[in-house]
Amino acid sequence: MVDGQGRIRAPWRPLLGAFSALGYPQLAERARRLDRAFEEESVATVLEAAAEGEPGRTRRPWRCDPVPLLLTAPEFATLEAGLAQRARLLSALLDDLYGPQRLLEQGTLPARLIYANPHFLRPCRAPARKPFPRLTFYGADLLRGPDGRWHVLADRCGGANGVGFAAENRTLLGRALPEAFRAMQVRALRPFFDTWVGALQGLAPEGVDNPRIALLTPGVRQETWLEHLFLSRELGLELVEPGDLTVRGGEVFLKTLRGLRRVDVILRRVKGDQCDPLEFQHGAGVPGLMGALREGAVRMVNAPGSMVAEAPGLAPYLPAAARTLLDEDLALPQMETLWLGDPAAREHVLATPDAWRLRSAFDPGRPVRLGALEAFAGPGTAEPWRHAATRPLLPSAAPCLVGERLAPAPVVLRMFLASDGAGAWHTMPGGLAHVLAGTGEEGIAGPPTRRGAAKDVWVLAEDSTDIVGPALPRVASLPIRRSSGELPSRVADELYWLGRYLERLESAARLTRALLMRLLRGAALPRELAEMRALARCLHAAGVLGADAAASPPDGALLPRALVAAAGPGGALAHLLEAVERPQSAVRDRLTHDMWATLAQLSQEGDRFAQAASLDSLAGMATAIIRACTNLSGLAAENMVRGGAWMFLDLGRRIERAQATARNVGHALSEPAPRIEAGLRLALELCDSALTYRARYLGAVQPAPVLDLVLADPGNPRALGFQLNAVAERLEEIGEVEDRLAATAAALAARPQALVDEVLLAADRNAAAAALPGALFALEDEVGSLSDAVARRYVSHVRARVLGEDEPEAGA
Repeated sequence: MVDGQGRIRAPWRPLLGAFSALGYPQLAERARRLDRAFEEESVATVLEAAAEGEPGRTRRPWRCDPVPLLLTAPEFATLEAGLAQRARLLSALLDDLYGPQRLLEQGTLPARLIYANPHFLRPCRAPARKPFPRLTFYGADLLRGPDGRWHVLADRCGGANGVGFAAENRTLLGRALPEAFRAMQVRALRPFFDTWVGALQGLAPEGVDNPRIALLTPGVRQETWLEHLFLSRELGLELVEPGDLTVRGGEVFLKTLRGLRRVDVILRRVKGDQCDPLEFQHGAGVPGLMGALREGAVRMVNAPGSMVAEAPGLAPYLPAAARTLLDEDLALPQMETLWLGDPAAREHVLATPDAWRLRSAFDPGRPVRLGALEAFAGPGTAEPWRHAATRPLLPSAAPCLVGERLAPAPVVLRMFLASDGAGAWHTMPGGLAHVLAGTGEEGIAGPPTRRGAAKDVWVLAEDSTDIVGPALPRVASLPIRRSSGELPSRVADELYWLGRYLERLESAARLTRALLMRLLRGAALPRELAEMRALARCLHAAGVLGADAAASPPDGALLPRALVAAAGPGGALAHLLEAVERPQSAVRDRLTHDMWATLAQLSQEGDRFAQAASLDSLAGMATAIIRACTNLSGLAAENMVRGGAWMFLDLGRRIERAQATARNVGHALSEPAPRIEAGLRLALELCDSALTYRARYLGAVQPAPVLDLVLADPGNPRALGFQLNAVAERLEEIGEVEDRLAATAAALAARPQALVDEVLLAADRNAAAAALPGALFALEDEVGSLSDAVARRYVSHVRARVLGEDEPEAGA
């Protein structure tokens, strides 16, 4: 930020002027606002434990420093040219290692450095009928030295994670600190992503005009999943897991509810040896995927085995490889590194051990718990070739916000490049930087595992530079498609159960609130005692209360204690909240931003729910959960396209609400005929229909009109018949013509009206209403059986088949 005379460099002056105009207390408030924005997005990072006594790795909130890292246009141009050259070199090196291996034959690269590397995947050397590019996306970690020059710290060829976080940093920082962007001319990131999408489309096999591109992620339980989600959204790709794909007839398909849909290009974010269990020993992946890659039926970015080029031990041999493969000298300096498998290098390091830091020779991110001398004693003596030694570099500092002031701190920068398929490499005009902590005077010798806040990277545009975006990719005219079933079965499963658990949580919260409202009134009338007994039965049937608590006197001490315990840690309500949270992350790419924010709010309410220590606070939390669930239902109804995602979310909600309504109304009516009025009033309350009933019938409570409203009214979204009709409609939309599941649901949907008709025709309607619980409980069980059949058909894909029945054609 400052030059040798302590003067502020010209590129920083507009930014510091914007900060001064804003005021540093206000800048600190914007930083807190930025932290809250990442918190609302549930963005977190997995880091090494900060303290020695802290076990393993820990998950911490993602932080982005509001002060960006600035790169001037000339500085970026130098990096752009040097990194493009390095990408071309590593691409040619991979083609040689998995092809003719001229570098090994000539002795340019040591054979042990390659063959002993676990990331060198021998099956990838098998000849391909149609050759494919092995490296089309590249990243590099860079460190700026005291002289101001950037040095390559590590190459990233396997996946180069972080580009999705870089885009998210830019988006949220733009919202939190627009004044800084107005003060500077900053190059946008969007053109790079547009270019990259065009390059991915250009990789598609011959004859494919509108390719389907998927981002292959290990799954929601991996620490990098959220970055994969951001990246898939930024590029507009289908986010899939290995279980979502299958290989049929040498081609790769996405398994959807409507059948198989061909996938043409895969942006790989799983490890290379986890791509195909038929060829690698890991046992994970998509069987047959490597065969499809060799046949040219699919393209992968990057191809498996590309991580071998990341080996730190290769660094001392890259200049010679550049002269052999490119006939060029490397433009960008790299960290001085020696491979200890070379006797001369060992002697050099042994002469000055304190000047070097050990690294793994094969994995740039793996820490080595040895000092330089220890590598030549004990276990290190036999296998020194497993290590590389790097001379530490004292990094230059960049300004960071600490409290309400700017303080210098070293940073490491990761930049990203994509190939356009014609041999040209395009550099993202930005990147992902991290503040480094605890470097002291020792310097940096490898990618640190413990990193501080992230920083957005701004590439400054020159006033005379024309902003030219990428040309629009040429694709065939797209046919109109309104298909509702092109949804991976895994996603359908998660959405279905998210809908069920949300409805189950809301129902439990309504029952809990209804019981608490009566308990908090103090002395109860006989009618209220009967209602509380019925509510306790409902809560027991819903799994919230145990049998003893449900059977205890409503005005005793056991029931209130049981309700508080159910909301506390390990209680039934707490388990329901956890069940709602489990499928959320897996379907985040299918939910709108507002829906995700509402789910995050629901999780926060759940945390407070678990801390409720009194009946008053518990009732307030139950109301908050009911409102959050209702808000989510409204957002789903208004913001989600009526496609497969909405259908399965709604299907889960309707099936769960149908079961809960049948069960709760059945327990409410489990009263003798002379006291059935109390049960009818409770049924109206549980179905949130009391206001509508009063508007229609004033104050008279009678069995037939009450049951018509809560069971059969097709216009009441809380009625049992409304749920079953919706289930039948969803199954008819998802299924085929004359689908048996849809027919079964339609038959069930007619039952509530039949029950109401029985009451209407009865001579004693009170007695007829009191006799309904058995039929309602039976209907609840039948809806449960329908739910199991839906899961077998669409979710679990355990569909009954006739022996010898032909498989459906791919794409059907």
